[in-house]
Amino acid sequence: MTASGKGIKHTGTDGGHRDAGGKLMAWLLVVVAGLLETGFAVCLKLSHGFTRLWPTIAFACFALGSFGLLTLSLKKLDVGPAYAVWTGIGAAGTAIYGMVFLGDLVSALKLVSIGLVILGVMGLQLSGSAH
Repeated sequence: MTASGKGIKHTGTDGGHRDAGGKLMAWLLVVVAGLLETGFAVCLKLSHGFTRLWPTIAFACFALGSFGLLTLSLKKLDVGPAYAVWTGIGAAGTAIYGMVFLGDLVSALKLVSIGLVILGVMGLQLSGSAH
Protein backbone atom coordinates (compact mmCIF):
# COMPACT_ATOMS: atom_id res chain seq x y z
CA MET A 1 0.00 0.00 0.00
CA THR A 2 1.34 3.45 -0.83
CA ALA A 3 1.72 6.23 1.73
CA SER A 4 -1.50 7.84 0.44
CA GLY A 5 -3.47 4.70 1.24
CA LYS A 6 -3.99 3.86 -2.41
CA GLY A 7 -2.30 1.22 -4.46
CA ILE A 8 -1.66 -2.47 -4.43
CA LYS A 9 -2.11 -4.49 -1.28
CA HIS A 10 0.85 -6.75 -0.51
CA THR A 11 -0.30 -10.10 0.80
CA GLY A 12 3.10 -11.63 1.40
CA THR A 13 4.18 -15.14 0.50
CA ASP A 14 1.39 -16.83 2.43
CA GLY A 15 -1.33 -15.56 0.09
CA GLY A 16 -2.76 -13.15 2.66
CA HIS A 17 -3.81 -15.86 5.13
CA ARG A 18 -1.57 -14.54 7.89
CA ASP A 19 -4.36 -12.74 9.67
CA ALA A 20 -7.27 -15.16 9.28
CA GLY A 21 -8.13 -14.85 12.98
CA GLY A 22 -8.14 -11.06 12.71
CA LYS A 23 -10.52 -11.17 9.77
CA LEU A 24 -12.81 -13.60 11.56
CA MET A 25 -12.96 -11.22 14.53
CA ALA A 26 -13.61 -8.32 12.14
CA TRP A 27 -16.56 -10.21 10.62
CA LEU A 28 -17.88 -10.89 14.10
CA LEU A 29 -17.73 -7.14 14.76
CA VAL A 30 -19.70 -6.51 11.55
CA VAL A 31 -22.41 -8.96 12.64
CA VAL A 32 -22.71 -7.35 16.08
CA ALA A 33 -22.68 -3.89 14.46
CA GLY A 34 -25.52 -5.01 12.17
CA LEU A 35 -27.55 -6.20 15.14
CA LEU A 36 -26.93 -2.86 16.85
CA GLU A 37 -28.10 -1.16 13.63
CA THR A 38 -31.40 -3.00 14.06
CA GLY A 39 -31.54 -1.62 17.59
CA PHE A 40 -30.95 1.95 16.53
CA ALA A 41 -33.52 1.77 13.73
CA VAL A 42 -36.18 0.40 16.08
CA CYS A 43 -35.36 2.99 18.74
CA LEU A 44 -35.52 5.71 16.11
CA LYS A 45 -39.14 4.73 15.48
CA LEU A 46 -39.92 4.41 19.17
CA SER A 47 -38.44 7.87 19.86
CA HIS A 48 -41.26 9.50 17.85
CA GLY A 49 -38.99 12.10 16.28
CA PHE A 50 -36.67 12.31 19.28
CA THR A 51 -39.55 13.41 21.52
CA ARG A 52 -39.27 10.46 23.93
CA LEU A 53 -36.21 10.50 26.16
CA TRP A 54 -35.33 6.81 26.73
CA PRO A 55 -35.78 5.59 23.14
CA THR A 56 -33.71 8.60 22.02
CA ILE A 57 -30.91 7.73 24.46
CA ALA A 58 -31.09 4.07 23.39
CA PHE A 59 -30.95 5.15 19.73
CA ALA A 60 -27.77 7.15 20.40
CA CYS A 61 -26.14 4.25 22.27
CA PHE A 62 -27.02 1.69 19.58
CA ALA A 63 -25.89 4.04 16.79
CA LEU A 64 -22.55 4.82 18.44
CA GLY A 65 -21.94 1.14 19.12
CA SER A 66 -22.91 0.12 15.60
CA PHE A 67 -20.80 2.73 13.83
CA GLY A 68 -17.92 2.18 16.23
CA LEU A 69 -17.79 -1.57 15.63
CA LEU A 70 -18.16 -1.11 11.87
CA THR A 71 -15.27 1.37 11.95
CA LEU A 72 -13.07 -1.11 13.81
CA SER A 73 -13.94 -3.92 11.41
CA LEU A 74 -12.97 -1.82 8.40
CA LYS A 75 -9.36 -1.86 9.57
CA LYS A 76 -9.24 -5.52 8.41
CA LEU A 77 -12.02 -5.84 5.82
CA ASP A 78 -12.86 -4.44 2.40
CA VAL A 79 -15.51 -1.75 2.71
CA GLY A 80 -17.94 -3.09 0.07
CA PRO A 81 -18.69 -6.55 1.47
CA ALA A 82 -18.48 -5.35 5.09
CA TYR A 83 -20.91 -2.49 4.48
CA ALA A 84 -23.27 -4.80 2.58
CA VAL A 85 -23.34 -7.30 5.43
CA TRP A 86 -23.83 -4.51 8.00
CA THR A 87 -26.71 -2.88 6.16
CA GLY A 88 -28.23 -6.24 5.21
CA ILE A 89 -28.34 -7.43 8.81
CA GLY A 90 -29.74 -4.07 9.88
CA ALA A 91 -32.39 -3.95 7.15
CA ALA A 92 -33.51 -7.56 7.53
CA GLY A 93 -33.37 -7.42 11.32
CA THR A 94 -35.39 -4.20 11.46
CA ALA A 95 -38.04 -5.54 9.07
CA ILE A 96 -38.36 -8.79 11.01
CA TYR A 97 -38.50 -6.98 14.36
CA GLY A 98 -41.18 -4.66 13.01
CA MET A 99 -43.30 -7.56 11.82
CA VAL A 100 -42.92 -9.57 15.02
CA PHE A 101 -43.08 -6.85 17.69
CA LEU A 102 -44.42 -3.62 16.15
CA GLY A 103 -47.35 -4.87 14.12
CA ASP A 104 -45.82 -4.12 10.71
CA LEU A 105 -47.60 -5.72 7.78
CA VAL A 106 -46.48 -9.28 7.05
CA SER A 107 -46.76 -10.40 3.45
CA ALA A 108 -45.27 -13.07 1.25
CA LEU A 109 -43.59 -10.39 -0.88
CA LYS A 110 -41.99 -8.80 2.19
CA LEU A 111 -40.69 -12.16 3.43
CA VAL A 112 -39.30 -13.07 0.00
CA SER A 113 -37.68 -9.64 -0.27
CA ILE A 114 -35.99 -10.05 3.12
CA GLY A 115 -34.73 -13.44 1.94
CA LEU A 116 -33.34 -11.84 -1.22
CA VAL A 117 -31.56 -9.17 0.82
CA ILE A 118 -29.95 -11.89 2.93
CA LEU A 119 -28.95 -13.91 -0.15
CA GLY A 120 -27.53 -10.81 -1.81
CA VAL A 121 -25.46 -9.96 1.25
CA MET A 122 -24.18 -13.54 1.43
CA GLY A 123 -23.26 -13.42 -2.25
CA LEU A 124 -21.35 -10.17 -1.83
CA GLN A 125 -19.54 -11.52 1.21
CA LEU A 126 -18.58 -14.73 -0.57
CA SER A 127 -17.42 -12.86 -3.67
CA GLY A 128 -15.13 -10.69 -1.54
CA SER A 129 -13.64 -13.50 0.52
CA ALA A 130 -11.80 -15.24 -2.31
CA HIS A 131 -8.81 -12.90 -2.25
